[in-house]
Amino acid sequence: MPDIILTTLNSRYIHSAFGLRYLYANLAELQPLAQIIEFTIHEDPLILVEKLLQQSPKIIGFSVYIWNVTEITTVIHLIKQISPQTYLILGGPEVSHIPDQPDIVNEVDYVIKGAGEISFRQLCQQLLAHQKPIQRIIEGIVAPLEQIKLPYRYYTDEDIKNRLIYVEASRGCPFKCEFCLSALDKTAKAFTLSPFLIEIEQLIQRGARNFKFIDRTFNLKIATTIEILTFFLDRMTTDLYLHFEVIPDHLPNKLKAVLTRFPKNTLQFEIGVQTFDSEIQHIISRRQDNQKTIDNLTWLRTQTGAHLHVDLIFGLPQDNLNNFAKSFDQLVALNPQEIQLGILKRLRGAPINRHTEKYQLRYNPQPPYQILSTRDIDFFTMQRVHRFARYWDMIANSGRFKYSLPLILASSPFHHFMILSDVLYKEAKATWKIALKRLYGYLYLILIRDLNCSKSIVYTQLKQDFQRNGEKGNFDYVLIQPKKQNKVGQANQRQQRH
Repeated sequence: MPDIILTTLNSRYIHSAFGLRYLYANLAELQPLAQIIEFTIHEDPLILVEKLLQQSPKIIGFSVYIWNVTEITTVIHLIKQISPQTYLILGGPEVSHIPDQPDIVNEVDYVIKGAGEISFRQLCQQLLAHQKPIQRIIEGIVAPLEQIKLPYRYYTDEDIKNRLIYVEASRGCPFKCEFCLSALDKTAKAFTLSPFLIEIEQLIQRGARNFKFIDRTFNLKIATTIEILTFFLDRMTTDLYLHFEVIPDHLPNKLKAVLTRFPKNTLQFEIGVQTFDSEIQHIISRRQDNQKTIDNLTWLRTQTGAHLHVDLIFGLPQDNLNNFAKSFDQLVALNPQEIQLGILKRLRGAPINRHTEKYQLRYNPQPPYQILSTRDIDFFTMQRVHRFARYWDMIANSGRFKYSLPLILASSPFHHFMILSDVLYKEAKATWKIALKRLYGYLYLILIRDLNCSKSIVYTQLKQDFQRNGEKGNFDYVLIQPKKQNKVGQANQRQQRH
């Protein structure tokens, strides 16, 4: 039975808890006494608690994030009722910023702020030796990267087969974008490359093919970036897939030359544009050359086979619907494969919180703390954009409407998609669980009636999408289903009134 359990609740099974593996790798002589147990946020809390406590651990360490704090709070309440003698230790970004911490902090034994590789081991040593520290809040020790044991050998065969493999060649970020916790970093620091690549080679030999780099600025130091990319090129297979977060305005020719050597669909770039509005960029301390960003996105889209996942944020200080529409239209014109529309979240400790009063930033007090309204965006507009983002994922980012999407976005992408979003919500009365076949019918209706598209062209394009996606059934029958369902719904409402 382990004395120490390291655990968290991932948002999905496919995710793996990278931070827990770092803690485990650096436990030194305590490692034989420890075990990693991962769950998801969708599991029954009582069953989860049962699985933890049946191991009879003395210490349980939780990694707490914005996406799991609610569920972990429930688990901790239960553990404290059932086994109050068990030491509970929290770490992670959601609990690392005093005094901006959730209530859960007051219900556990210890909290480690920031880096945990050294401090967690030291705290466990003290607790197992019955030497309880007086201070409940412990400042994490930031060790030089070369002193930290790498965690990659602690990915199991099951992880390699079924989960994303997270890796990092560097930590930190030199930029100060205030919506991001990385703004608190002093700079970016790189791991020594040779031992890092040895670990990656071992993962490849074990069968790992899908690597997600979590470096905030992968293309910051171009020589290192090229060396890592060349390492993978030399080991290229048909199933290798690499994910990187890159700075959009920093693609020198040396890097471009390497990128063109990768086969199609082996690279994914996560690119945070966030906004093209230079005034908003100045307010949030974001340095971004917009013209270089546009040029580089154009080059990546036309000269490489990389999949581009580009982020925009709605609700930043001084943002409004018109500003956001301009950024959105500009990005649509650049034609990335995915545009991720994010709603601003209040990350604990993020510098953007200094703007709360001036711009009247009002956030949901419940995780994930999304913005509800601002000085320039009322609550109802914010709700409209929430729905817009959900429908955008459903229609555009899904890739299911390759032939129909250009009809929606013609001439005025944001304006036309907002019309579609408003009408679709009115008709479907939902943003989730709209059956795909039902969605075809709604799009057919809205494109013709509300966006004034040619009936024959809409029919042809939607049918191409229907066939391309391998849908079964009579396409003409699919198109009339929303009308039928709406009539049934109206009849039911009339019956209920009588």
